[in-house]
Amino acid sequence: MLRDRLRFGIFAAPFHGTDENPTISIERDRSLVQWLDQLGFDEAWIGEHHSAGYEIIASPELFIADVAARTQRIKLGTGVVSLPYHHPLMVADRMMQLDHMTRGRAMFGIGPGLLPSDAMMLGIDPRDQRDMMTESLEVIVRLLRGEIVTKKTSWFELRDARLQLAPYTRPHLELAVAASVSPSGPRTAGKWGIGMLSPAATSTGGFSALAHHWGLVEETAREHGNSVSRASWRVAGPVHIAESREQARRDVKFGLGRWLYYFQKVVALPGVPEQGDVDYCLDAMVDAGFVVCGTPDDLIAQIDRLEQQTGGFGAFLVTAHDWADREATHRSYDLIARFVMPRFQDANAWTRRSMDWVSENRTPFLAAATQGMVEAIQKDRERTEQKKAAS
Repeated sequence: MLRDRLRFGIFAAPFHGTDENPTISIERDRSLVQWLDQLGFDEAWIGEHHSAGYEIIASPELFIADVAARTQRIKLGTGVVSLPYHHPLMVADRMMQLDHMTRGRAMFGIGPGLLPSDAMMLGIDPRDQRDMMTESLEVIVRLLRGEIVTKKTSWFELRDARLQLAPYTRPHLELAVAASVSPSGPRTAGKWGIGMLSPAATSTGGFSALAHHWGLVEETAREHGNSVSRASWRVAGPVHIAESREQARRDVKFGLGRWLYYFQKVVALPGVPEQGDVDYCLDAMVDAGFVVCGTPDDLIAQIDRLEQQTGGFGAFLVTAHDWADREATHRSYDLIARFVMPRFQDANAWTRRSMDWVSENRTPFLAAATQGMVEAIQKDRERTEQKKAAS
């Protein structure tokens, strides 16, 4: 029996140093997704941020529309649209258009918004963001289903609102909600019967929460009469691999320091040490299981660990970063495609089966081939002798 095929992709904020050319950085993001498409990766999720200068894509929809025209099969998701920052009718309209422009390859990831500075600039109290996301999502789901919506809240109003485009993807494009540690994400996924993104799955708190998060999804889904599937659950974690652990560590010296500075001095990320140099922090993050910096076997072990903790999920997403230069980064994804993805997709199950069968029967097969060759030589000699006798 072949196992269910685990999908692979990236979760890209993205992260880019403030000392680099931002135009080239965005171009590099585009090139990376094109490379992943060539390698056979399944998904790429692109974030939305508006401050702090390090996560520089403000509109994942714009990026997706651009890269969709340059790729063939990879699915492209918003990772995530911060619903409190937008009127829900505008969000639903944009995503429906993107569903058509990508011919069904768009995915709609949603969340309350991560950076408090983004909310502050918009005059939003960060304490209100989860409630605002819930209010917006209710309207968006109804609009995507073709309903006519009239609703007024403290921050938006709709009057007989409806979408003018029918969905390209039926019944509508896939939705997924971000969930880190709190139960609000799993509860939202279950309430609406949508997927779940776990971007902090390998941090200590996020990893611990995985054990009961899916139970919350299923429990809430039953309460609301929905069905959910683990195939719609994505878990993510930072990864860089090379041919050896030593090479991987040399690779990440290129940009890991800037990444650490951002999360130690500017914003917070669970799992990142609050202080320490690059070597100390890298050792601490690897030892804690938060980061994989090593070989394909190390990533295989990490995914095995996540499957045991969760009971199963549908996709593993590499948290994209600029730890290594472009060549080493592309090489890391190449190694994942060559040696990690086949392990969790049973891509080589039948090739190994065939090789094992031939290996086990090597002696009789070679004997039969040898006997056939001897007989062919003998028959040729006999024909030659017959021709000589006839002449």
